[in-house]
This record gives sequence, C-alpha cells and structure tokens, in this order.
Amino acid sequence: MNSNRNKWVHVRLNEAEFLALKKTFSKTQTRNLSEYVRRIILGKPMIGTYRNSSLDALMEELIRLRKDLNNVGNNFNQAVHKLHTCDTDQEIKTWLITYEMDKRRVLRQMEEIRAFIGKNAEKWLQ
Repeated sequence: MNSNRNKWVHVRLNEAEFLALKKTFSKTQTRNLSEYVRRIILGKPMIGTYRNSSLDALMEELIRLRKDLNNVGNNFNQAVHKLHTCDTDQEIKTWLITYEMDKRRVLRQMEEIRAFIGKNAEKWLQ
C-alpha cells in the first residue's frame, strides 16, 4: 500500500475553534498539529498524557553524538586512505602528526559520550 500522503484536506476554523483545537492538542503527546488532526479524523488512539521534554533533549543529544561518531568514522577512513597514497617519508610523518591530533580528538569525544551516557543512565534507571 502506498503510504505517501499526497491528498490535501483544508479546514477553516474561527479563532475560538482554533484555540480549542490547540488546547486539546497541547494535552497530547502528538508532536505536530497535522498528525493530531489526522488521528482525530481517522479515529486513531491518542496518548493524552504529559510529554516528558527531558526525553526529547536526551534524544537530540543522542542524535548529535551519533552524527559526531559518524563524522569520526568518515575522518578515520579518509586518513587511512591518505596513508595508502603517501609516497615519501615526509608525507608519512605529516600523516602521523595529523593522525595523532585526530586520535586525541576522538578520545575526547569518546570521553564526552561516556560521561553523557553515565549521567543519563543514572537519571533514567532510577
């Protein structure tokens, strides 16, 4: 089944209706108004409890850390590729200096990740 949403439904509301809609929307865990209205129209269940915004912050930080790790992996692959193209001793020495700086940066990032996970594990595993 094609799940692309390519059909539009336009609804006009007055100010009071829109405020009432926003008020009920704010009491749900639905992230955007379109999804909320879609769920109402299709009669899908909604979770009407409080949304823990600290979990959102945790997810944002985990996404950032994942991107950092991906970048580190890409940089490492590029560094190894560069090593294979080095022809002279001077090029290899330059590569080693660059590699050592990159390694220190990776170790700092890994320590940051370790500290972040430790801090949040204590918080979420209580």
